[in-house]
Amino acid sequence: MAKYLGILTAGGDSPGLNAAIRAVGKASLGAYGMKLVGFRDGFRGIVHNRTVPLDDASLSDIITRGGTILGASRDKPHKMEVGNQVMDMTDVVVENYRRNHLDALICLGGGGTQKNALRLSQAGLNIITLPKTIDNDVAMTDTTFGFDSALEITTESIDRLHSTAHSHHRIIILEIMGHRTGWLALGSGLAGGADVILIPEIPYDTQFVAEAIRNRSKAGKRFSIIALSEGAFPREEYENMASGNGWPPGSGSSGLTKKEIRDRMSSRTLGLSARLQELTGLESRVTILGHLQRGGAPTAADRILATRLGTACARLVKDGIYGVMVAAKGEEAVPVLLEDVAGKRKTVPLDHPWVQAALKVGTCLGAPIQ
Repeated sequence: MAKYLGILTAGGDSPGLNAAIRAVGKASLGAYGMKLVGFRDGFRGIVHNRTVPLDDASLSDIITRGGTILGASRDKPHKMEVGNQVMDMTDVVVENYRRNHLDALICLGGGGTQKNALRLSQAGLNIITLPKTIDNDVAMTDTTFGFDSALEITTESIDRLHSTAHSHHRIIILEIMGHRTGWLALGSGLAGGADVILIPEIPYDTQFVAEAIRNRSKAGKRFSIIALSEGAFPREEYENMASGNGWPPGSGSSGLTKKEIRDRMSSRTLGLSARLQELTGLESRVTILGHLQRGGAPTAADRILATRLGTACARLVKDGIYGVMVAAKGEEAVPVLLEDVAGKRKTVPLDHPWVQAALKVGTCLGAPIQ
């Protein structure tokens, strides 16, 4: 008897989602003779039983598209807004899983999705996840699909800022996504030749950054480009938070809404710009890429990664292996337990080769590195 699979895309959209949907679908339909149904708009779709059948025709020609044909949302099954209330809808998810005769549910998403998927697995459902996010912060996988595409967009943005920074002798701060990790800012800053790279893993000293820019000016370099991760913190704010007055990078929830966190980050960026202009005497400008980083067609690397992980996912379903995330390990795609992934974040280690390379080419990372 054929197995029935459900698939959904949760969290923010990301390049490579459609490639992963296609890979899961074509492998499960063609190689293993399974049936596939999609749920629209993430976990909310399975709560409301909003389904769309996925066959070979509907999976055709989607590998090049950005976003997700299924739609996405940030809803959590155990904390879902229903009318004016927040309710635990886990039992409804279980009911609709059974109503659709599913043998497994495939969840594509980032860190939040891994936690939500683990809860559904603990509720008795057969769950497999695939790691998606431009932030590259999902634990236990070498990389996530969506990251390489965002890295290309952000690097190109830094390339374009070089000309205007040079022409007007300015400091230009490019605020880059990444949530509370610095992979995207560090990678694109390194590739784009940013003069300063500021990431959450290294709380920055504004005076130290200003001194680096002044030294560039003394050497006849009358502009500086700063790749700033949205989650980067000044040292004094980090110390204040670490003392119990807030959340430091890498800790648990801040208790703030996503909008409040974004507003705080943007305010911090503008404050850094004003302070550097004061300390260096150079005009300072801010560019915030925002959701441009998540848009557009996926790169070849992301299409290949999504296809590798998606086809491996179908094979795991065939073998009856559940409660796992399909992780990239070198050239392999391997299952890792959701218990080992959920609630953890992959941050940039200070001895990472990208950090060491940045230091060797003279990039300021905001503070002395021991």
